[in-house]
Amino acid sequence: MNAVTLTAAPALAPLLARGALRSPFKRPAPDAAVPRTRLLLHGVRVDLARLAAYERVCGFPTGEPDLPVTYPHVLGFPLAMRLMSGRDFPLPLLGLVHTSIEIVRVTALPADGSYDLSVWIEGLAAHRRGTEATVATAVRSGGDVVWESRSTYLARHRTGPGASPGPREDTDVPLPVVAEWGLSGDVGRRYGAASGDRNPIHLHPLTARLFGFPRAIAHGMWTVARCLAAHGTGGSAVVRAGFRAPVLLPGTVNYGTDGSGRFELRGAGGGLHLSGEVRPLPTRGWTGTA
Repeated sequence: MNAVTLTAAPALAPLLARGALRSPFKRPAPDAAVPRTRLLLHGVRVDLARLAAYERVCGFPTGEPDLPVTYPHVLGFPLAMRLMSGRDFPLPLLGLVHTSIEIVRVTALPADGSYDLSVWIEGLAAHRRGTEATVATAVRSGGDVVWESRSTYLARHRTGPGASPGPREDTDVPLPVVAEWGLSGDVGRRYGAASGDRNPIHLHPLTARLFGFPRAIAHGMWTVARCLAAHGTGGSAVVRAGFRAPVLLPGTVNYGTDGSGRFELRGAGGGLHLSGEVRPLPTRGWTGTA
């Protein structure tokens, strides 16, 4: 894999525009070639004002000494966008849907720390509704991996009879509801401003309808961050979450957990939007994969 070192985080607006312009010409397929580039960015420091805005919209307490477990995803997002908006990325950027994430946090990350980021595309896979790309992000401090993630993004298109059925639908009994959250119509815009992810499906009903949604939908990473803010995570942890159905904005959702580490988000009618779990990081057997 070819490593490319950047001197600064890419500006997101030009990447979004570039990706939008190239999207109509992409022909997604699970056997397409993927970029063989690993982007590196050294000495990254957190903008504390932007961090505070992120914490407020996601429900994390502000002013804590350590980063929320999901925040490194925001730091790596511009690098991921540079890869996904590139000519050699085979999926159209417009309409991509975040379908899952796995996070490994080895240790708490101080908000005033300096970090080295690396982002790369691990590959493509067939999905019953199209093609998914896996995007990996690693965060290092002092040369050691302290946080890493793998996200899957779905490009919806017609598939053949051999396509994978995709993730199994959750049919378990709902977890006990511990909170009901009323979501305003501007959640997508507020999260987009704090995170930089201004995908049009999250911003306004009109732009969401262009991609088949009746209203704007919440970012998947907002839903998992909001759940983890309520659940609480500290120190090392493994987080897994699957985004099952979009959360329409405005709307009402129920947050459930059983105290075992599992959590979920359901609509007022009981439909599952998000299911996940938080587990301790194994003390043995994990050495990092970045």
